[in-house]
Order: sequence, then structure tokens, then C-alpha cells
Amino acid sequence: MPQPTGPLLTVTADQLVAADFRPRRPKGRGEPRDQPRPARTRRRTPTRTRRRTPTPIPTPYRALFQTPGALRFTAGGLLARLPMGMFGISAILMIATTRDSYALAGAVVATGLAATALVAPWTARLVDRHGQAKVAVPATALACLAGLSLIACVHFDAPDWTLFASHAATATTPNTGGMSRARWAHLLKGDRAALHTANSFEQAADELCFMLGPALAALLCTTLFPEAGTLVGGLLLMTGVLVFTGRRSTEPPPTGRTTTRSPLRAPGVPALLAVFLATGGVFGSLEIATVAYADAQGHPSAAGVILGLQAAGSCAAGLAYGAVRVTGPAERRFLWCLAAMTTLMALPWLTATTTGSLLALAPSLLFAGMATAPTMVTAMSLLQCRTPGGQVNEGMTLAVTALLTGIAAGSALGGRLAENSAHADPITTAFGLPVAAAALALLIASARRTTGSAPVRPTERPTFSPPSH
Repeated sequence: MPQPTGPLLTVTADQLVAADFRPRRPKGRGEPRDQPRPARTRRRTPTRTRRRTPTPIPTPYRALFQTPGALRFTAGGLLARLPMGMFGISAILMIATTRDSYALAGAVVATGLAATALVAPWTARLVDRHGQAKVAVPATALACLAGLSLIACVHFDAPDWTLFASHAATATTPNTGGMSRARWAHLLKGDRAALHTANSFEQAADELCFMLGPALAALLCTTLFPEAGTLVGGLLLMTGVLVFTGRRSTEPPPTGRTTTRSPLRAPGVPALLAVFLATGGVFGSLEIATVAYADAQGHPSAAGVILGLQAAGSCAAGLAYGAVRVTGPAERRFLWCLAAMTTLMALPWLTATTTGSLLALAPSLLFAGMATAPTMVTAMSLLQCRTPGGQVNEGMTLAVTALLTGIAAGSALGGRLAENSAHADPITTAFGLPVAAAALALLIASARRTTGSAPVRPTERPTFSPPSH
């Protein structure tokens, strides 16, 4: 059948219809199309998958300082704690330089420590009852005025008794470290892991301040004028306390007047304070033995550097201990820490006895210091657990008082032992005293664990969930 050459025309009713049966061909550019071109859909090419950088896992310390307000009160606490390591050496250098008597300077500083041991627990009790800001600020102002009085008495050559009275009045200085730990216990209530990290950081901060404080005080007193260390320390203390107490949102609520008995009568607290007393003996005797050993070797100025290594080892160990997730009963960890401290404290004694080298003593003190911070962190955690609720700051201050008393006793006994001519080598024998003090602390803690722990009374609920004993 031949193909049609044109459209076929036909008539239907009153309409003319044209039917085109010719084969279709593609339309050229510019020619009309028979039907609209279908909508072009954009062809999606597979997009290249972006490589997402893995989110860093927050470290315990990073997560700790994400707590609202924590960074500010921690900065203020560090600033206020730095003078704690400055006041003693500043007073000694100031008095010894102007009065030419180290005996007088030592007696004045010892009087201040004794006054602090008596007044500090009462100041801490007032802080717990009425709030940190209401008590700490005026107490700090009174202590700074006493420091200015000491400077004036030294500068104007006042009688010796005025030095004792002025320095004793500085005992109203609040325990900033205890207040800071009380804030952590309030903010991290129920979170044992975070509270362990916070206590570890606070202990490392204590070690850092007592390591840098004496060096800063000596630099100020020797390069500027004898009163510079006490003056700058007072300014830092007042500024730090104002910054610390300015963050009211993180402050534990005051308890007011309560009928709760003193932490000294709480179950387990007296034995723990006895351990703090023996631990203070470790610190005091180790310090005086190191100073005497460096002096005997003909390098007395190296004692500060070597003792700084001991504090640095403790600071590093404290930070590392806080980053580790601890498990098991706290009392068992405490015994292990005390056993490690007893073992490591034997290193300086063995080094001094066998080598007689001051250079070899430095690394042994570095390793010996690595056991002190974990021991103190665990002890503070146990103290928080055993202290009645609302009296955490008072309990912490009692622990500091026990430590200061032990340090004074260890220093006195270590100095007497170092000068005892009955021994063939009295100075190296003095290094055995820290080992004995650490062993005594271990013995007290072991006896306490053997007798068992009394349950915490309902009215003495701890500030966080206690570890299972």
C-alpha cells in the first residue's frame, strides 16, 4: 500500500478533519514540536561523603570544668592558695634580715602555726554555719591587716612581742582549699567519679602552690625589699578570696546553727585525723632531712630545688590519679596508697645511705613524691564520706590542722635526729624518720579497717554517695 504524501482530509458533520499518517522525524532546532518536551530532571551525582573529624572524647578534667561557675571559683582559689606557701618563708626572711636572728624568725613562724591550729577549726565552723562569702571575706581582711601590722613592727623596730602578736593574728586566714573542696562536693553530689577527679585536682593544686610559693617569696624578698613577700602575698590572698567568694551560685548553702555534733566525734574521723597527723610527720621530717643533707654536702641552696622535685612528682601523680577511674572500696585503696608511700619513702634513705650523692637524691625524691598525692586524695575522699553533712569545710580544716601539727612535730624530731652525735651518720639516719612515720600511718589505717567502720547516722548524711566499704 503506498504511503500517503500529505494529510488526509475528511468532513464529519460540520467540521473538517485533517489526519496525517506520515512517519514522524525529529524536529530540527527552531522547528515547532508536536508535544512539549518532558521536563528535564537534574541528574544527581553521588556527592562525596565528607570525612567527619571524630569528636574528641572529653577528658575527666575537661568535663569537670564544664560545670557552670567551676572555672571562676577555681581560679580564685588558686590565687588565694598561692600565698599559703609564701607567708612562712617571707616572715623568716623578713625577720632574719632585719633582726639578724633566725631563732626569732623561727619562733614567730611556729607561733603563727600554733595559732592557726587553734583558730582555723573555729573559722571553718563559722563558714559552714553562715556561708563562705559572709565569713571568709572579713576573716581574710583581718588576716591581711595582721600582716600589715607585722610589716610595720619589723620596719619600725618594734619590740619582739609585737611580732608574735601580729603573726598570731594571721591565723584567721580561711582554709581556701577546704572551701573549694566543699564546693565540689556540693556541685558533684552523687557523682563519685567526678568528685574523685575534683579531689585529685585540688591536691595537685596544693602541691603546685606550695612548690611555687616559697620560690616566689624568696625572689621578692631578696630582689626587692625584705617586706615584699608578705606584702604581695597579702594582696594575692585578698584578691583571690574576693574572686572565689564572688561566685555565689556554686557556694554550698549555710547550715545555720545545728545540734549536729563536731566532726571529731563522727565515726571514723578521729582515726583518719591520726593518719593525717602521721602523714604530716612524713612531710616535715623529709624536708628537714633534705635540707640538712644538702647543707652537709656543701650545697645548701640546692635543697629548695630538690624539694621542688618532690612536690612536682606529687603534683604529676595527683593529676594522673584523677584521670584514672577508680573502683572498689575507698578504704582498700587507702591502704594500698599508704603501703606505696611507705615503700617509696625508703628510696631517699637508701640513696643517702648507699651513694652519699646529692645528685642521686633528686630522682629518689621525685619518685617518693609520687605516692603522697594519691594518698592525700583518697584520705580527703574518706573524710568527706565520714564528715557529717553541712560540716565538710570544718572537717577539711581539721585535716589541715592535723597535717600542720604533724609537719611541725616531724620537723622538730627530724632536726634533733639530724644533729644527734650518737649516730655514726646522723643526717642519713634522719631519712629513716619519714619511713617510720609512713609505716605508722599505715598501721593506724590497718587497725581502723580491722575494727570495722561504724555506719553513718541518718542525721550525718555525707555530701555524696559514699563508696561501699
